[in-house]
Amino acid sequence: MSFQDKSLQCSDCGAAFTFSAEEQEFYQSKGYTNEPKRCPSCRQARKAERYGNSSSSYGQRQMYPAKCAQCGKDTQVPFEPRGDKPVYCSDCYRKVRVSR
Repeated sequence: MSFQDKSLQCSDCGAAFTFSAEEQEFYQSKGYTNEPKRCPSCRQARKAERYGNSSSSYGQRQMYPAKCAQCGKDTQVPFEPRGDKPVYCSDCYRKVRVSR
């Protein structure tokens, strides 16, 4: 089945976000039948709400600003970039990881 990027509207903030073909393929491989209803930033905020305030081991990660080495987009990563290796946004990382 061929997937195409879709534009969806976040149910929390109302912003438009892209449900990429790669994400759709991932959702199908996991057996998910519903499309995401929240944009990535609202999904992250929701996870932080659920797990960040509890005493479980799911504490909120320290995130560091970075610039994607492939597309140049500003992003955040869960490690401090050292400058000796390329850093990718999540979309480019998925593409690079698959091509290896």
